[in-house]
Amino acid sequence: MSSPPSSSSTFLIEIDEALPLIPGLPNDVAAHILSFLPYSHHCRLKPTCKPWYIFLSSKTLLSLRRFNRRRCLSHLLCIFPEDPYISSPFLFDPENLAWRRLPPMPCNPHEYGLCNFTSISLGPHIYVLGGSLFDTRSFPLDRPSPSSSAFRYNFLTSSWDRLAPMLSPRGSFACAAIPRADQIIVAGGGSRHTMFRAAGSRICSVERYNVERDEWEALDGLPRFRAGCVGFMVRGDGEEREFWVMGGYGESRTVSGVFPVDEYYKDAVVMELNENGGGKWREVGDMWGEGERPRIGKIVIVEDEEGGKPAIFMLDDDDILRYSMASNCWQKESSVPRRAPYNNSFGFVVLNGELHVMTETRRSRQQKRAGTLFIQIYHPGKKTWRCLVTKPPFQQPLDFSNTAMCTIGL
Repeated sequence: MSSPPSSSSTFLIEIDEALPLIPGLPNDVAAHILSFLPYSHHCRLKPTCKPWYIFLSSKTLLSLRRFNRRRCLSHLLCIFPEDPYISSPFLFDPENLAWRRLPPMPCNPHEYGLCNFTSISLGPHIYVLGGSLFDTRSFPLDRPSPSSSAFRYNFLTSSWDRLAPMLSPRGSFACAAIPRADQIIVAGGGSRHTMFRAAGSRICSVERYNVERDEWEALDGLPRFRAGCVGFMVRGDGEEREFWVMGGYGESRTVSGVFPVDEYYKDAVVMELNENGGGKWREVGDMWGEGERPRIGKIVIVEDEEGGKPAIFMLDDDDILRYSMASNCWQKESSVPRRAPYNNSFGFVVLNGELHVMTETRRSRQQKRAGTLFIQIYHPGKKTWRCLVTKPPFQQPLDFSNTAMCTIGL
């Protein structure tokens, strides 16, 4: 992806001087002013006039906002409450407590019940990859199948694009974006569905997606079969980056010869990436001992603005842990001030360098509609907590154990 221009005047090629954005002001000044409007308000402001509709729907606006990212970029959260084929995802702006509905993905009449997919942002786009679903063309009908589909949401056209499918179908896999190379890398996964808490296939294949060419390239596979894992990028020495894959499950055993139980990994594996492709995998030892915890929790990455190594955090019940690469262990960072209600789960994301711990509260268990979204926000640098409350637009309560989320800057 090309670097932004050095002056805002370069962006004004697409702005028609015959259509003044703000009467009495030059268009370059008006464009600079309008670029500071929160992204969540753009849909309501577009009908104001034709020049505003054109400008607020243009690449020029996104380029201006990303060029002035420190002052006007909106840090948004995209939530997929259910199967995106039938249920719309939503954008949430925590700064303005504003919600925006996005259109559902193009559906296939033969497929239903998509879950365990991955949503990830790269540049001004959101990608939805893989997952597990049921297919009416397969037999038996009650056996879920992994998906190789890939979709991208285009914020300029407000529409979904169907991309080249992955080489290997997969759900519950590790995934990370490589912004400077405009690529996405995926690893592991399987066919497990949320309706079945056990069984399902596992794979070890690794692929890299090239956005410009719209094609997938196979890389060296994981040392072992691994599904339900987490992936992220870490800057190495120089311009090289490392792709980390943590946790997950591989082999399974049975209790009393009947009930299947997963064998969870306590380690991580790392691949060094460079311009010519991926390298070999190296294994990192166990990150915790016997009896500490059965599996890895939800993990988020806080990038270092100076380009150093990121901070890695995990939500383990009501505790937030920080990973130390030097000692290969997790250390307690803080505890969530307000615990989740009984039988509820936490959502865990990072927005603008802060950790957001989310839970939904309802007045009663019989209440079927969505309740109040309570968000507790932790600042790793200041080690302080704050909170905010919003009313989500969902028709059904959120189950954060199955809800897919990703963050994007627009």
